[in-house]
Amino acid sequence: MLFKKKDKQNEIENKEAPQSYWAYVKRQFRKNKRALYSLYIILFLAVIAIFADFISNDKPLVCKYEGNTYFPVFREYGVKTGIMKWNEKLVNAEWYDLDYDWAVWTPIPYKNTTIDYKNAPFIGPFEKQDIKSARWRHLLGTNKLGNDVMACMIHGTRIAFLVGIVSMGIAFIIGIFFGAVAGFFGDDQLKLSRARVILNILAFPLAVFYFGVFFNSSIWLAVIAFIAVFILANLLGKVLEFVPFIKEKMNVPIDLVITRFIEIVVSVPVLILVLSVVAVFPPSIFLVMGVIGLVRWTGIARFIRAELLRVRSLEYVEAAYALGYPRWRILLKHAIPNALAPVFIAVAFGIAAAILIESFLSFLGFGIPIELNTWGQLLTQSRQAPEAWWLAIFPGFAIFITVTLFNLIGEGLTDAIDPRLKQ
Repeated sequence: MLFKKKDKQNEIENKEAPQSYWAYVKRQFRKNKRALYSLYIILFLAVIAIFADFISNDKPLVCKYEGNTYFPVFREYGVKTGIMKWNEKLVNAEWYDLDYDWAVWTPIPYKNTTIDYKNAPFIGPFEKQDIKSARWRHLLGTNKLGNDVMACMIHGTRIAFLVGIVSMGIAFIIGIFFGAVAGFFGDDQLKLSRARVILNILAFPLAVFYFGVFFNSSIWLAVIAFIAVFILANLLGKVLEFVPFIKEKMNVPIDLVITRFIEIVVSVPVLILVLSVVAVFPPSIFLVMGVIGLVRWTGIARFIRAELLRVRSLEYVEAAYALGYPRWRILLKHAIPNALAPVFIAVAFGIAAAILIESFLSFLGFGIPIELNTWGQLLTQSRQAPEAWWLAIFPGFAIFITVTLFNLIGEGLTDAIDPRLKQ
């Protein structure tokens, strides 16, 4: 009896113990069943996207051929990265026609680029198909070229998630930087030497120039070049500070500058800008990711700016100032981590918007290489053959469901993070 009383007392104490903020957010989010189930479905789709090559492929997962055991799907990754090479007999092999000792195939024996000439064009899922056995049936039909629609849907999931997550990752980094600097330093907290101010102003057009030069070859190289120009400008400004006049500190109204810059970016129509860029450069999925990321960061910047305007006046930030910590350390280690909660809401909605933009571009035939067979490209093919209903229903439903799920997650996060809803 004594032990039972102690256990009950411990349970009561644990219930009354204060929870961390993120534990509270998690508890509130789990109460929203629509958002919770949406998250589960998104995680399931993410697994499909990650393991798309192991679910749908025209190569076996593992096989024994001429006495040797091969793992073709794994080896394909090594060949693409240049680490491995195919056996001479397997370089241009027709994997379906090889005489295996034994083989284990993927659940869907087609890849999104596999062309089945016998079942082209536009063979429906319920129509008679020219196949060797039921295993080779095109469960969702074929498109104009004879690509398996099920395989295109599976690999299209990877493209959709890749575009959404990578583009919003770029937007997250840019938005956090500009929003944090604007919100934390405001118009009266950032003081730089005249040399650094002048050189940063001169470096901006130069950084934009080099960004444009490298943008066509690599979005990441363009971003690195843009940042490198400002780093070099600040290092040069530090060196020139031995001159008394330009060494003098001056106040920089950084919040005003960044806020006006955000307003300029927001005023530009996103779709027109994206269409203009992808129409000029060769089709590239990485180009689409970069362009979407470069135009979708403003919402994140506004969220983090608003939060840091509140956080910078809190007691723990003032205590960090009193202890003599550098401002950048206070910003990175204390202020930003406690202001990220609303940003995740913007990211969730942003991923949904990025998937819609990618589907729109694919539908119009801009930016995305045609061989990828994305959801939007399947919808485009349905315009050429209105009777091919499966090319409109399946990818259209996938886009609708995925975007809706991310929006429901965003709404769930909004409700969970809002302290006014705390019970």
